[in-house]
Amino acid sequence: MMATTKKASLVKYLNNSGCEMAKEKTFATYTFGCKVNQEETAGISGLFVAHGWQELKFGEAAALYIINTCTVTQLAERKARSLIRRIIREHPQTKVVVCGCYAQIESEEIRKIPGVAIIAGVEERSRLPQIVDEYMSRQIDVPYVDVADLSNPRPFTTINDQSNQRRARAYLKIEDGCNCFCHYCIVPYARGRVRSLPWQQALEQGKKLIAQGHKEIVLTGIHIGAYGSDLDDGSSLPRITKALTAENGLVRLRFGSIEPQQVDDQMLQLLQEEKKLCPHLHIPLQSGCDKTLAAMGRRYDSRFYADLLRRLRQIIPDIAITTDMIVGFPGESDEDFNQSLDFATQMCFAKIHVFPYSRRKGTVAAALPEQLPRKIKEERAAQLADVGEKSARQYAELYIGRRLQMLVEQPVEYEGKNCYNGTSENYLSLILPEIAKKSEIISVFGKKYSAGSLIVAGIDKKDGEC
Repeated sequence: MMATTKKASLVKYLNNSGCEMAKEKTFATYTFGCKVNQEETAGISGLFVAHGWQELKFGEAAALYIINTCTVTQLAERKARSLIRRIIREHPQTKVVVCGCYAQIESEEIRKIPGVAIIAGVEERSRLPQIVDEYMSRQIDVPYVDVADLSNPRPFTTINDQSNQRRARAYLKIEDGCNCFCHYCIVPYARGRVRSLPWQQALEQGKKLIAQGHKEIVLTGIHIGAYGSDLDDGSSLPRITKALTAENGLVRLRFGSIEPQQVDDQMLQLLQEEKKLCPHLHIPLQSGCDKTLAAMGRRYDSRFYADLLRRLRQIIPDIAITTDMIVGFPGESDEDFNQSLDFATQMCFAKIHVFPYSRRKGTVAAALPEQLPRKIKEERAAQLADVGEKSARQYAELYIGRRLQMLVEQPVEYEGKNCYNGTSENYLSLILPEIAKKSEIISVFGKKYSAGSLIVAGIDKKDGEC
C-alpha cells in the first residue's frame, strides 16, 4: 500500500503549520469532487497568481484558503464542512473562501459556519480575486455571499484560459451543465443547463496545455457528450477531438465521463480512427436492473448498454470500460439489486465506482417512498465493490507480461521503496520501481497486480519486445 494518502498529508500539514502566521497575499487551495472541479481549481489558482498572489501548499499558513466543493452526495458536503471547520480552527488568521457546487446549492447552510469569509457559487469563481479584494476593502465580519441563479440559459464561462495545472495529465474543460435531470441527481441544479466552450477557443486552450509540456489531455465536462449542442458554430465532440489529435506534441487524448446514449456510430468511428484517443471510456451505468434504471430517469436499458459494450469491444478488443453504479435507490428490492450485481459481473468492467444512493433535496427521488436504510445501502455497496475489485484485478492481470505506455505522474512509496506512479493508455494505475521523469511516456510491461495497481518494469529500447 502507498504510505502517504492525500488525507494523511493534509492532516500532517495542518498539524505542523497551525501556529504559523499567515503571509500577506498568499493562498492555498483544496478540491473536492470530480475532474471538472480539479480543472476549475487549477484555473482559480492561475487567476490568483496572475493577480500577484503566491500559492502555498495546502496546510501552510496562507492568508487565504480556497475550498472548491462538491455536492453530489451528502458525504461530499459533510467532508467539506468538516474541513472548513478544521481550517478555521487551525488557522484563525486565515480568510476562508468556499466556492463551487456545494456553495451554489447550500450557501445559507455554509453561512452558518462561524469564520467563513466568502461564499461563491459556480459562475462566480472566475471573479474570485476581485471578490476577495472587495471583501477585504469592506473590512466586515459577516460572510460575503455571491451566488448567481443558474436556472436560465447562459454562455460558457472560462475561469481562466491560463490554467495552473501541475499534473502530468492536463484537464481541458470544454462543457458545463446538464439537461438530463436524472431523478437522483443534484448536478443540473448546481451547474445549470448545458453550455459549451466554442471549439476554436477549446483548441487554443489545448495548444497552451501542450506547450506547457502535457503529453496527455483529458476532455472534461459535466456532460461532454452534449458538447456543442447549445452552439451553432459547428462545435462537436468529434470536431474538437480531431483538431486536438492533429496537434504535434500531444501523445494521448482521453475523454472524461460520457453517457451511454452519446456513444453513437460517429463516436465509434472516431475511436477506431484516431490513434491518439486512449482505449478507455468511462460510461456510467448506475444500475443493471431495468426497473431501477426507469425509476432513476435514465434513458436506456440494460440491453442497450450491453450491446454498446459489445460493439466497443468488437472494434477495440482490449478497451477499458469504467463505470459508476448506485446501490440502494428508493424501492430497490433484493431481487433488483441482485440483477444489477449480476449484470455488473457480466460486463467485465475495468473499474466500478460504487455510490450508495444519497438523498438530495429538490430531486425527484428525494420524494419517493421506500427510502432504504443506510445499513442496507452500505451492505449492497460492499457487495458491489467486491465485484468491482475482482473485475478490476482480472482486467489488470491481462497485462502481465504485456507492453503498456506509462505516463509518469509522481513519486510514491511502495513496499518501503521510492517508486513512481502513472497511468497507461487504458487507464490502468501503474507503479514503476525505477527512476523516471515526470510527464514522460515510457514503455513498460506488467509484472504483478497489487492493491489496485499493476506493478511494472521499464523496457529498454534496445531490448525490443518484452
